[in-house]
Amino acid sequence: MENKVLKVIKEYRLIQKGDNIVLGLSGGPDSMALLYILLDIREIIDFNIYIAHLNHGVRGRDALEDQIFVEELSKDLGLPCYSKTVNMDEYAKKTGLSSEEAGRKLRYDFFREILDEIGGGKIAVAHNKNDQAETLLMRFFRGTGIDGLKGMDYVSGDIIRPILGVERRDIEKYLQERNIKTRLDRTNLETIYNRNKIRLELIPYIEENFNPNIVDTLWRTSRISSVDSDFLEEYAQKSYNRMVKKKSKDSIILDGDQFVKEHRSIQNRIIRNCILDIDGNLQGVTEKHISDTLKLFLERRTGKSIDLINNIIAKTSYNEFIIEKNYKTKKKDFLYRLDVEGTTYIEEIDLTFNVKVLPVTDIYMDKNERFIKYFDYDKIKGDLYIRNRRTGDRFVPYGMKGSKKIKDYFIDEKIPKDKRDKIPILTDDENILWIVGYRTSESYKITPNTQRVLVVSLNNKFKGAQL
Repeated sequence: MENKVLKVIKEYRLIQKGDNIVLGLSGGPDSMALLYILLDIREIIDFNIYIAHLNHGVRGRDALEDQIFVEELSKDLGLPCYSKTVNMDEYAKKTGLSSEEAGRKLRYDFFREILDEIGGGKIAVAHNKNDQAETLLMRFFRGTGIDGLKGMDYVSGDIIRPILGVERRDIEKYLQERNIKTRLDRTNLETIYNRNKIRLELIPYIEENFNPNIVDTLWRTSRISSVDSDFLEEYAQKSYNRMVKKKSKDSIILDGDQFVKEHRSIQNRIIRNCILDIDGNLQGVTEKHISDTLKLFLERRTGKSIDLINNIIAKTSYNEFIIEKNYKTKKKDFLYRLDVEGTTYIEEIDLTFNVKVLPVTDIYMDKNERFIKYFDYDKIKGDLYIRNRRTGDRFVPYGMKGSKKIKDYFIDEKIPKDKRDKIPILTDDENILWIVGYRTSESYKITPNTQRVLVVSLNNKFKGAQL
């Protein structure tokens, strides 16, 4: 095992002599295996190991015992240990992230705090080949392209994954042979998260009925996709650099003639790179943002603009395509992905939404209820979001056949201008489902053929009355 991992470390230059390595150690099998593998490899490559353990504050006594286990083990091994306790559920509600996303952000923020304190280095995490398989399946079900199918890399910025190519069963064998004690996170055995369902139910079912080597198959898929994705990204970056006419931290101007000559795949990547350079990340950026921007650019209508996210706009000006921060507007855009089977807090309007999916036989609909609405879940396209209005928004009002601009709907309903940008709108990846507090969409209504019902409700109806 150590030789296999050492080969990967050398091939991908994961660890160099003198590096500071912050190891995320939960106490579970994967991270414990990585710890002892790195301890052995440290005899060959001289580097520093720092232990980091984050107590997410959700498993009570078990989590505290995990923390104590890691702290005592670090002391026995003579390794510096950093531990911290947070409230993951509270953070998830505050930010509108899912529990999994909130936990991940809190962990990596903590790891990078340690890096800052020790003068820089790398973060080692214990993702393995089975984790890669689960990641690919999750992305496939949500809808993804070649970038999503590449999965995780051995190196992602300051993050390294030395045992990414190792199967979980080999990790378990290694731990048994070395008689290494580990901690058990019982939530990993519960099907309360989609990833757990994939790990505990779907992959075993595929192995038994379709492909006993599905984990290896998905690993090969990720490696093939990674090669192609890396090539396309490198090509797109070169094209992007070539066509930039002017660039600042808030604005990027592209040469329109050069842009339209590129393949659509490259054009999409260039648009994403522009948003990334201006906003620092792509969180909340959907395929619709990219496709709407591409359509705008290819139409080449001077003076036309569209809103994207976080006050970023795309516009055209003769032969120039521009993506920039729009500081002239006072409107504060917000966009949150809803956690299905959970709650999401929208900070900008101080409202909390509850989402659940039920069989149609379990539903009693009160059509007079303003803040609880029901939709045909199987008509949903991709993820669900709560956001405020965007330029060009349209929907098909309940009871009507044709679509209507949100702007016109607000005028017809005599909604004051100062309220319009604060009204939450429920959408999926393609369409509007509900102008919250007002009208739902005809396209997602319950019919005799409906099997599953999406129920979306507002937590605080008193606050909702302000809409």
